[in-house]
Formats: sequence, C-alpha cells, structure tokens
Amino acid sequence: MARLFGTDGVRGVAGGTLTPELTLGLSVAAAHVLAGTGAAADGHRPTAVVGRDPRASGEFLEAAVVAGLASAGVDVLRAGVLPTPAVAYLTGSLGADLGVMLSASHNPMPDNGIKFIARGGHKLADELEDQIEEAYHAHAAGQPWDRPTAAGVGRVRDYDEGFDNYVAHLMGVLPNRLDGLTVVIDGANGAAARVSPEAFARAGAEVVSICTEPDGLNINDNCGSTHLEGLRAAVVAHGADLGVAHDGDADRCLAVDADGNEIDGDQILAVLATGMKEAGTLRKNTVVATVMSNLGFKLAMRREGVELLQTAVGDRYVLEEMKHGGYSLGGEQSGHVIALDHATTGDGTLTGLLLAARVAKTGRSLADLAGVMERLPQVLINVPDVDKSRVATSAELATAVSDAERELGETGRVLLRSSGTEPLVRVMVEAAETELARSVADRLADVVKRVLG
Repeated sequence: MARLFGTDGVRGVAGGTLTPELTLGLSVAAAHVLAGTGAAADGHRPTAVVGRDPRASGEFLEAAVVAGLASAGVDVLRAGVLPTPAVAYLTGSLGADLGVMLSASHNPMPDNGIKFIARGGHKLADELEDQIEEAYHAHAAGQPWDRPTAAGVGRVRDYDEGFDNYVAHLMGVLPNRLDGLTVVIDGANGAAARVSPEAFARAGAEVVSICTEPDGLNINDNCGSTHLEGLRAAVVAHGADLGVAHDGDADRCLAVDADGNEIDGDQILAVLATGMKEAGTLRKNTVVATVMSNLGFKLAMRREGVELLQTAVGDRYVLEEMKHGGYSLGGEQSGHVIALDHATTGDGTLTGLLLAARVAKTGRSLADLAGVMERLPQVLINVPDVDKSRVATSAELATAVSDAERELGETGRVLLRSSGTEPLVRVMVEAAETELARSVADRLADVVKRVLG
C-alpha cells in the first residue's frame, strides 16, 4: 500500500484523490495520535488550530477537518486564511495540542493538501505520520473509532485574533524598522495576500502589492515565487528597493533586487548568515543548507568564516539538523528559510522582513549585499525511465562521476540523486563556466541512461 504522506503532508487533486472522506478520516486519526480524545482526567480538553490557504477547495476540506476533529473530542479554533507558519506559530503560542493547515503550497489551484502540526508548532516526525496512517487504515478496515458523545464532543469557534497575533509576533522579532524602503510584495494570490503587505507596512516600508487579491481560483497562477516575471517588472516600474515573492502557503520567500535580478534562497541565506554573524546571533557560527545549495554559497561561507552543514534535500531535514545541533539559521535554495530563534518552520514573510531589515540597517542595496556570494552556473538534467535504485551501486557510474569531478576541480561539483517521487535520476553539475557545466552534465546524463536504463 502506497504511503499517504509525502515530503510535506498529504497532497492530491481536491475532490479527486484528496476527498472530504479521506480528509475527515485523517483528521480523526490525527486527533487520536496527537491529542488523545475527549477531556482528560484533569479536565484538559484537547485543542487544535485549523488554517487554510484561499483555494476554493479549502472551504469544503476545512469543513471535513473540523468535523473530524470535533467528533473526536477536540475543540477547534478555526483561524481562516493564514500562512502555514502562522498556523504553526499559533499552535505553539496558544498551547494547542495540534495544528492543521490545508494547502498545496506552490502547486496549481486544483491541488490541495493537509499538513498536521505537532504541539509546539513543529512538523511531524516520520513515525508520527506513520501512526496516523496506521490509525486511518485500521478504521478503513472496519475498526470503529472511539468517539465521545454529549458534552465530550469538541466545540468549534472562529479565531479571528490569529491574523493580528501573528503580525504582532513578526513585529516583535524584527531587529529594526524598514522606514525609507519601498518594497513590492507578490502574495501569489495565496495565504500571504493580507499578512505580508500588512507586516511590511507596520514595519515602516512603503508597500506596493501585486497578486494579493485571491478569489479561490487564481492562487499561484503565473505569480508568486515560481513566476517572478511580474515582480521583476513591478520593482523596476516603481523604482523599489527590492521585491519579495511568496508561494501559496507563504512558507518560502524569493526576492529581486532594485534592477529586477533574482535573489534565490542561497543568496538570502548568505545575506542573513553574514549579518547574524556580525550581530553575534548566528549560533555556533553555523548555517544549515541542503546538498543542492549552489557551490558559490559554500565558497562564500568558507570565505566569510561561517561553517556550513549540508543535509538531504527537503526543509524538514534542514530543520531536523538545526534542532539536533542547536543552530539558528538554515534553508534551501527554493526559498525555505528557517530562523529557528523566531519560528518553528520556514516563514516567507519573516524571511522577507529580515532581508529588508538588513538592507535598511546597512544602507546598502540588496544587490550589493547579495554580492557576498557568486552564484556559479548550475545545470540540472532529469533522466527519466531508469532504475534509480542502482545509482549508489553502479561502479561504472561512480567512475564517470569521479572523472567529471577531476575535470571540474575545486570550482565545480557533481551531484547525482534519485528522485523521491518519480522514476528518474537528477544529474546536477556546477562549474565556473556554463558551457563546461552543460557539457559535463550531458555526458553524465548519457551514462545514466545507458547504465541504468
């Protein structure tokens, strides 16, 4: 039986693979695993915070989640449309037993997803996801739920204070104001459409908002962090100092400088890491990133005297390493940036604020700050229809990679990895020159096809 949980919750086409029945069942299972059911002997009643992005399907899926939780004896605070990191923050700050976020992040509108958040506002460990799946499948196979009745059922109320509480939290951790800056914000017609412009305005910036009018159907539609063209144009047209773009649930942030050039997650990490080192807030003088980070980031951190720890691809692995080692900053090239002193997960609005605060404090342009690292040319080729399980065991492939690494020397890098969700192998090559990176990547892709096909 295929695992329901992917790298970030359970996703699918809303009404297709992600049905209200599945959503309700998973919510009951999560209530049993994460909160117990009904009132405890000490009178404590389990509580959940439920939020969603603006997708139309979120309306009926939210109803299913609320029904499942309340039927299991969990009191529900329905927070409405808020970013994933806001739901995580509220789960922790309110002492809730769990949180639930309905979103498919940067996926197109027909998709949706359900993410469960543990006590304290933290992502679930794999073993907790497995327990939820086991409970769900056991019920589907005929095992009845132990549901409360009468006064034991959960109560539901709208939690309208969530918006202001979250924005106040952001203001409380901002190191300095943004007065004098003009910032363009692309809200992806998603969960950050209200929050991000409000937060930047309260911090003192002059805000120009684009793609901040969600209608339930236009989320991520040629906008947001996966489509920066509109943000680039708006920044240049308004003469802004910088622009920030979020994805659908606002747990990531990419930026553009005053000339409209993209500033990716690696560059954002570089700017924040050097600033935190200067301020003495970069714990253990270390930043955590994934193996997909650009080699230019690694070289820049070495030059700046910052230690770099690298993990497998996925912000959950970055977060696990940060928590294990007690580090304060980590993230991914895609724009998931985790400031662990202030958030329990990647937070796109917070990331944008911290980046703009660095610009305001130093008086330097974002382009100048991002110049701390040189982004080396990176070529990525996906090789489909191959036996990805043999990537680590093929001697011929290992020899080809070793030959390529010798050719590239210290100014290049090769990474081969199996996709976690598709039958393909990803070939990534970095080099000082684009032509060299392309040539080496093409050669390696041919070897992968021949050896693993």
